[in-house]
Formats: sequence, C-alpha cells, structure tokens
Amino acid sequence: MTQVPPYQRNLGETAFTPSPEMLRKQGRSGAQCVVDGLISNGCKVLFGYPGGTVIDIFDKLYDSPIKFVLPRHEQGGIHMADGYARATGKVGCALVTSGPGATNAVTGLATAMMDGVPMVVISGQVAMNLIGTDAFQEADTTGITRGVTKHNILVRSVDDLPRIIAEAFFIASTGKPGPVLIDIPKNIQQQYTLQPDVSMQDVAIRAYQPTLLPPPDQVARLAEAINKSHRPVLYVGGGAIVSNSCALLRSLAETYDIPVCTTLMGLGAFPETSPLSMWMVGMHGSIAANQAIQQADLVISAGARFDDRVTGRISDFACSAQIAHIDVDASAIGKNVKTDISVCADLRQTLEVLLPQIRKVDRSDWLEQIAKWRKEKPAIYQPRNDGKLQPQAVVEAIDRKSNGRATIVTDVGQNQMWAAQFYRYTRPRSFISSGGLGTMGFGVPAAIGAQMACPEALMVSINGDGGFQMNIQELVVAVEHKLPVKFIVLNNARLGMVRQWQDLFYGGRHSATILTPDNRPKNEQIVCDIEEPAYLPDFVKIGEAYGIRSKRVTTLAEAEAVFEEAFSDPHPWLIECIVAEDENVLPMVPPGAPLSDMILPPRC
Repeated sequence: MTQVPPYQRNLGETAFTPSPEMLRKQGRSGAQCVVDGLISNGCKVLFGYPGGTVIDIFDKLYDSPIKFVLPRHEQGGIHMADGYARATGKVGCALVTSGPGATNAVTGLATAMMDGVPMVVISGQVAMNLIGTDAFQEADTTGITRGVTKHNILVRSVDDLPRIIAEAFFIASTGKPGPVLIDIPKNIQQQYTLQPDVSMQDVAIRAYQPTLLPPPDQVARLAEAINKSHRPVLYVGGGAIVSNSCALLRSLAETYDIPVCTTLMGLGAFPETSPLSMWMVGMHGSIAANQAIQQADLVISAGARFDDRVTGRISDFACSAQIAHIDVDASAIGKNVKTDISVCADLRQTLEVLLPQIRKVDRSDWLEQIAKWRKEKPAIYQPRNDGKLQPQAVVEAIDRKSNGRATIVTDVGQNQMWAAQFYRYTRPRSFISSGGLGTMGFGVPAAIGAQMACPEALMVSINGDGGFQMNIQELVVAVEHKLPVKFIVLNNARLGMVRQWQDLFYGGRHSATILTPDNRPKNEQIVCDIEEPAYLPDFVKIGEAYGIRSKRVTTLAEAEAVFEEAFSDPHPWLIECIVAEDENVLPMVPPGAPLSDMILPPRC
C-alpha cells in the first residue's frame, strides 16, 4: 500500500508548512493553485468570507496582489461580485467556505444565472474522506447549486485544479455568460502538484463549443425580412450589452429608421434620448413600446428572451408580426414565442454580417406614428395635492442632478420600475439590476461591487425600504473601502409592489405589506412606544452608525439640494426619501393580459 506523505494527509484545522526542499520536489499546494489560477485568469478583486474549509486559500491570499473585499454576509459578497461583473463585463470572483457559506451563496448564483452574468465562485468543502459522513459544515454544494449555475464541479485531484480553474473562467465568460462554481475539498487544497498554471486562453473543451458565427442563409433571410418591412421594431435585451453590440445596433436603427424598445436588462443599450427610442417594453413598459410591438409587421429580438414580463399574454403578442430572434443561447430560441427567423449566434458577429445587406426603406408613416405615441403617451404621473413627495419625482431629480451621468443600481420592486421609467439611460452598463430572479437585497452590495470596479463613476443605489434592509450590513464595506456610493432609500413604509397588486387585484387587503406599526391589519398589530413609528427603522441613524453621511428629505426641494451636495462629495451617502405610500407603478399590463391592455396613469 502506498504511503501518503504527511503533508498530503487530511490535517483537519491544523496548518502545515512544508520545507523549501519539499516545495521544490512537490510543486505548489492546491491552495496556491487557486490563488495563482485567479491571477492568471484576470482576477484583480475577490469578494469572500473565510471559514475552516478555505483557511488554506486565505493564507495564500495574505501575500497575493489580489484586492480582497470582506462582505458581512456571503450573499452580499456574491452580489458584489455580480455588480462588479455587470459594471465591467469581466468575470466577477468570490470565495466562500463550505456548508452555510456555500448555501448562503445560492441566491446570488441564481441571480447571476438568470441574467447571464459571468462569475467564478470557489467554495470550500470538507476533506474527501469525510464527504458523505455528515461532517461539520458539510453540504452537497454541487448538488444544491446544479440548477443555478452554468457549470459546477467537485475537484477530486489536486492535479486537475489548474485546468479546472481556467475552464471555469472560459465557461463563465463565453457563449451566454453565467456563474461557475468550483467546490474544493480541504485536503485537495493541502496537497501538492507539479502541474503548471493554465490560462483560459489555452482552454479547449470538446463538449463545450458555443455557437458564435451566424449561419449566412439565416442572416440573409433576416435581411430580406427587414428590407420588406414597413413597421419593424428592434426589441433589444441584455445580450446586446453583454456582446458589446450596442454601437452596431444603433447604426442599424438610425441608418435604416427602425424604432427601438428595450427590456429591463437592455436599458442603456440604445440611447433613450433618441427619437427612435420607445423606452422599455412589457408589464411596466411605455405605451409607445407596447403599442409598437402590437402593431409591428416585424419584431427583431436582439439578445432578449421573450420572458413573461415582456410578452404579456403570449397568444396575443405581436400577432401581426414576423418574429426574428438573434441569440447565442440556442435553448432560448422558440422557447416562449414561435420564431419565424432564428439566428443562433453571437449578436455582434451577426450584426456585422447583417448590416451590409440592409437597404434604406421609406418608413416615414411608421416613424410619425412612433413620434405621436412618444409625445402623447409618455410615462407620466399625476401631481398630488397633499404635498407628499412622489418617488417618480425623486428619480427625475436624480437624473437632473447627475446630468444623466450616473450609473444606477437598483434593488427590486417599485423602486426598480420607477428607476427604469423615469431616468433616461444613454450608455451601456449604466443600469444594473436583478431582472430575471428579482432579488430583493441585491441593490446595496451590487452597487458596492460596481463602485469597486468603476471607482470614478457616480454610483447611485436606488432602494425601497424593504429590500434595503435585506443586506443593509454591507454598508460598512463602502465605508471601509472609501467607496462614494450614494445610497437612496425610497421609504414608503410598504412592500410597495406587493401592496400595489393587493390594491389592484386583491381588494386592498394589505396582508404583510405594511412596514410601520400604525395602520397594520388586525392580525399583524404590534405595540410600539416610539413617537414617530413611520420612521421605523430610522435609516439616518443606521447610516450614521455605519459611518455614512446621512440625511432625510420629505420634499422635492430638499431632495434636489441634498443630491447636489452628495453627488459632488467623494464619500458614501445615505439619503432617506420619505415618499407617498400609495403611489403605483404605471403603466401596468395586468398579469395574463395582452400588451395592448394597460392600466394607465389618470392623465392618459
């Protein structure tokens, strides 16, 4: 029986330092391979939380050039890596321990998976000989995360580790991007290998060959359809931003007079100040976008996936139109909506082949109709008579006071939709939000990660008072790293989007959506002796406790003054805006209704 050298045995929590002679003979430890692999594949910032099964990796990080960021919760760390990736297009990286460390990462992985965000997450695992014994902090991490990752793997040999890390970066960043998880047992981290470092540029995986080049015949069919159409619409999703196709899409739209609408994830892919922009489409989209989709004779989906929040009732979606779908993900084409022309390929490469085949067509009547919808039916809101601050006005003030140069990072709910409707996006990667999964608690840590990636950017985090509290502990990270994020809380003392649905569709029965002690339904009433229960919790005091400059505003004039001060200050800020509790996000397509059946603001 082969003797296992002492430095390759499971040492539990005991550290072991091999002699220089051992290192020369045995090469690098698995923990060192992890750090070297991260560096070789472009990781400059790593978000993570330590624990027993990753302590060897953390020991190697101590002297590494990687900038390490310590969140206060693993979910926050994954969202930070997500925000970093969305802001830059680079792979976001995170490190967590086994058991609860890994399970706390699941929501962040699912968020990234739904929106196609490139991430590599490394989790620790108990030693190989302990797997299956219900050891301390053991969990079946690869089993748990299989459905929320693009790929995951349990490392079984230290010799495989350099290759696995490089493959993870390759898989995460090619095709439709997504998160990859590498689960590394503790004894693998402590073993040694002579295998060299590997870069993702050297990776070739026989079973993974993303389709990038467009089929010429399908592109020719699409070109012919565009050239024959009189009422075309470009329906642009997040894939346009991921593939760096925005300049080509703008050229297609502006040269050949094709109006553009975007999904939530596509905001910024086409400048919303253009007369060809119809803004966002779907459940809370603009009237212009929804009407245009319903009356188009050709809908060209560019990096979008026809999700239910866009299509409304599918049987009534764009009934008069041919549907063309360009997407690098073959599984997305034809999944939700019947496609007449499909191009499974990289969007940028497809547009490069498509543009020379397009002809100029007279679409003046269509453009006049688009202009009429834009002018007569914009996203508006009814001014109030009670003096309460309106959240829509707050978002408009952010746009004005930032001169449109901010990167907006939102949480989820009404705050997200108001940020989408009332800020005008003109640049790719200027809007960051959890779209597909709709993850409350995303906004604060994602803004921190995005600011870490873009230190010179004006980073504005727009939150509701519900989601803001889900990862509020990460405020301290902004202070520690001197990150000038401007955290804005639209405090209506409600879980606003659910409250809106309760008012519209459930007879105003506010079950579990009122966040103040007063006016709660009978089954939720609590006793509170605080004089001003409407300000529970006091976000200004919380911000100050974390060392953040904090102010509360109740009027638009106060908000504008504070924004002007905060946006020019190189420190983090928390601005609590006390807004009307009963404002709704409108327009709204009711669930199960066609896009043409919208609940409109009163003036519409």
